[in-house]
Amino acid sequence: MITIKEVADLVGVSKATVSRVINNSGYVNAETRKRVEEVVRKYNYVPSANAVNLSKQETNTIGVVVPEIDNMFYGEIVHGITEAADENGLSLIFFDTQNNEKKEIQALQILSQHRVRGLLLAPAVDYFENSIGETIRRQLDVLGIPVVILDRDSEGMDWDGVFYENYESSYQVAKTFYEAGHRKVGIVTGDLGLKIGRDRLAGFRAGVQDFGMILEERHILKGNFYTDMAYELSQEMFQSGNMPDAVYACNNRTSIGFLKAAVACGITVGKDIGFMGNDRIGILDAVGLGFSCVYRDTFEMGRTSLHLLLDRLEHPEQPRKVTRIPYEIVLKGTEKKQ
Repeated sequence: MITIKEVADLVGVSKATVSRVINNSGYVNAETRKRVEEVVRKYNYVPSANAVNLSKQETNTIGVVVPEIDNMFYGEIVHGITEAADENGLSLIFFDTQNNEKKEIQALQILSQHRVRGLLLAPAVDYFENSIGETIRRQLDVLGIPVVILDRDSEGMDWDGVFYENYESSYQVAKTFYEAGHRKVGIVTGDLGLKIGRDRLAGFRAGVQDFGMILEERHILKGNFYTDMAYELSQEMFQSGNMPDAVYACNNRTSIGFLKAAVACGITVGKDIGFMGNDRIGILDAVGLGFSCVYRDTFEMGRTSLHLLLDRLEHPEQPRKVTRIPYEIVLKGTEKKQ
């Protein structure tokens, strides 16, 4: 009688994959499932108790760890992940770290107890910039499961990832300001402790330099990706009586902070000052208050991340894969100044 190992060898997959097919437990690629079923039928394979137990060693649960579940950006990513998971019969466990590395460590510890099959992770910190990042890297190694990093890249990272062109898109913002006639510009940065924050500032700086514009140090408002900080910094700039022709805000929350400060100080974007943000804010578009921005499809970002993880589960030995989500410059007139 043929064994589960012989079935696996004939198909060219692991015993665990064969077990998931015959027990209908967990995810298996449709093509692989078909090949396993064909061999099972051809050789009249009957699963043993050991094969049934093997299937119980794995779950069909994926861990998802994000830093700001209340941020609409991550909410849309989670929506994409959830839809793709439903299509593939997978369960999800979500954790919100609130950009706190200790909560991230705690989330990974809990996920290890649940024996999740894979992990989608948007890091709270840059893993290669501080000691706590090193601790988390070791913890991920101990987990021993496939990992896909979402949005927040780091230098030296070797996990699969779904990212976006932070440098290039910010360079294009500078170019757009130049084409709108601006020569003196400013920026509300994100957290410069994260690579995405540094890349957006670097891309904008490069564009400013290449197009012969001016970016004064006092107009580099060093924020943290949060609304309150962006509001305080922007309000101080407006009240100083010295502001640039146009300002770029580096994420949706800094955009909200900047716009809130502008309203408080009687400044109209698109009239008194040019403005562009990174990522759209759907509710403002819905009420006709949208602004010029760099747009990326965050829903698709979520779907892509789950599909990349499934591909890694199916092909654990393949080289690292990185997917770049394309961006689009969306102009609604606020990039100008009357």
